[in-house]
Amino acid sequence: MTIQDLVIIGAMSVPMLMFSVFPGIWVGDYLERKHQIEEKNKRAVIVVTTMFFAFSLSTLLHFF
Repeated sequence: MTIQDLVIIGAMSVPMLMFSVFPGIWVGDYLERKHQIEEKNKRAVIVVTTMFFAFSLSTLLHFF
């Protein structure tokens, strides 16, 4: 994987954020109900899940 691939994946992950918000919110709500996490931790889980999902989608789109 070259630096050009990383730049393309990073650029493609910006539009993928639109599709990644719902899974992030879903995981945050699930953890809040199941494990009674605090609101601060819930927000962190939502952000991390959204970013991970966006980068995963853009990587799959780029290489397949």
